[in-house]
Amino acid sequence: MIGFVISFIFVLVAILILQQDWVHIAINTTSSTVPPPRLITKDELSLYNGDENSRGLYLAILGQVFDVEKGMKHYGPGGGYHFFAGKDATLAFVTGDFTDPGLTDDVSGLSPAQVVALYDWLAFYHKDYRPVGRLVGRFYGESGEPTEALLKVEAVLEEGKRLKDQAKAENQNLPACNSEWSSARNGRVWCSTKSGGVQRDWAGVPRKLFSPGSGRSRCVCVQNSSRLENVNIREYEGCPPYAESCPVTE
Repeated sequence: MIGFVISFIFVLVAILILQQDWVHIAINTTSSTVPPPRLITKDELSLYNGDENSRGLYLAILGQVFDVEKGMKHYGPGGGYHFFAGKDATLAFVTGDFTDPGLTDDVSGLSPAQVVALYDWLAFYHKDYRPVGRLVGRFYGESGEPTEALLKVEAVLEEGKRLKDQAKAENQNLPACNSEWSSARNGRVWCSTKSGGVQRDWAGVPRKLFSPGSGRSRCVCVQNSSRLENVNIREYEGCPPYAESCPVTE
């Protein structure tokens, strides 16, 4: 009986060792068979502009190159977005400036919110088109490594995500008012249990929420008295303090 147990344990240990070897082999095989990203120069990318003698139809965004051949009607000659073909015009995706100076990959002046929008575009291309490589230049080095410029953009992206989450939380606590405007009757703002895209079990009262230092305001629905003490929140002139609707002339 003891000999049987010892034999069983030996076999079990041997199986475990073999499994570890298989896992090790699988990992090494996977890592060795995944090809490195194709590196593409700007001159090479320019040959993929969809024109008569081009090699295909590529575009780049944030240094990532995509094959957009299936979108020929949009990106090919005569298409509404042909100016994106054969180059990295990242900036124009969020600015809408399609002039030659605007068709650039320099995004150093973008705000965090604009960088978030830029990465939404990048996600769109990953979903709808085939990535084919990385563009050597502003965002990737000659060995395909991220450059300092790309690392800075990614840092701004993280800040943009934080601000977006903060704005989302604020919108839940201070949802936008309903509003209407008529040149004959001016306008009004009002609160209900659904406004600003937020469904809730309270209506609240309309208040002006000022952006610190800007002097600009927007109408939000305020639920409780503690919010009314916020220095950036003010009542509408000529409107009763707890009215759910206020006339406006602005």
